[in-house]
Amino acid sequence: MTVDTKPVWGLSAAHLVTDLYSPVLPAILPLLIADQGYSFFLAGLIVTVYNLTSSFVQPLVGWVFDTRGFAVHVGTSVAISAIFISIVGLLDNYFLVLASVAVAALGHAFFHPSALGTVSRLASDSIRGRITSYFVIGGNLGYAIGPICAGVAVGLMGLPGLVVLAVPGIAIAVALRRILPAPDRAAVPETRAPAAKPSYRAVALLVAASGFRAWAIFGSVAFLPTILTMRGFDLVTANILVSGTLIAGVVGQVVGGVLSDRYGRKEYTIIGLVTAIPPFVVFLTTEGILSLAALIVFGFILWSTFAVTVAMAHEIAPGNVGLVSGLMLGLAVGVGGMGVSVTGWIADMTTLTLGLATIPLAIVLAVPLFLFVPYPWKSLVRGRLPSRG
Repeated sequence: MTVDTKPVWGLSAAHLVTDLYSPVLPAILPLLIADQGYSFFLAGLIVTVYNLTSSFVQPLVGWVFDTRGFAVHVGTSVAISAIFISIVGLLDNYFLVLASVAVAALGHAFFHPSALGTVSRLASDSIRGRITSYFVIGGNLGYAIGPICAGVAVGLMGLPGLVVLAVPGIAIAVALRRILPAPDRAAVPETRAPAAKPSYRAVALLVAASGFRAWAIFGSVAFLPTILTMRGFDLVTANILVSGTLIAGVVGQVVGGVLSDRYGRKEYTIIGLVTAIPPFVVFLTTEGILSLAALIVFGFILWSTFAVTVAMAHEIAPGNVGLVSGLMLGLAVGVGGMGVSVTGWIADMTTLTLGLATIPLAIVLAVPLFLFVPYPWKSLVRGRLPSRG
């Protein structure tokens, strides 16, 4: 089937800009810990507040998009994120930091459900994994670039230098207002048949499983710059290594999307999660080139399952793509954000290495939940060969 991918790539570009600001907080945690004297728990709580605020708002935004066809323009979303993340470096009051982070998270929340709902309606089930991955990799690239931008800014000018990041964000937001229509105009037809009710059990299991995976993803990203600096890397180099891990995840997203179209989404998700555990254990227990190579492999495999499960959610609830997008990119990520605080608390009580041992544990907890999701197998069905389509 031929699909016009230009709108998808346009939204992917907007996704890149929006998500550029998401990893700035983990990137500057080492400086917040050193300069402001925050504990691992308080530092992790900053990331948690960001994720939880976005998490609780995104399903509501998705529901409004599904039922009313209304969405905040992507340019406005980017501007909110850019301004309120960038001023964190100017604040020396912990509660003001939390407030600014929460407002920035609103900008992040406004974007995803409507944009991803639009992408879903442009794809058929046979290519949904690939098309969804095109959109998601924009966010992954932004997430990969963010630590580099933050690392360079604070490396040269300290925490106040973070305000420089507001300039490109605002400029791009203005450009987006000029070149992109409001998401609701393109995504929601004036009339449509009532949607069938989704399987609530399937959605609940999928969101719960994705929550544990989000703990693994964001728990590792939150503290990777810190553990790498503890191993002797400077902050800029540490954030470049984290960005390399995230870029590997970008490649993994496309590979995972294509393979899931061919061999099955459930199959790919389970295999991907199980095979992501060994490289992370190698990263924690070794040093040098082997450790860094294992980290890159871990990023490639774990992130490769993300777009696949979003595509699963859209197929489970085709009439509620905005809502399930908000649940998958919002609520599930928020649950994972709570795990970041748990990882930080264990690190405070023991060591950061032991705290990061919660990452493979979270993946182990996710696997059976994904197994129980009532979603059809494709390759692992008795007497059936993989589709050649």
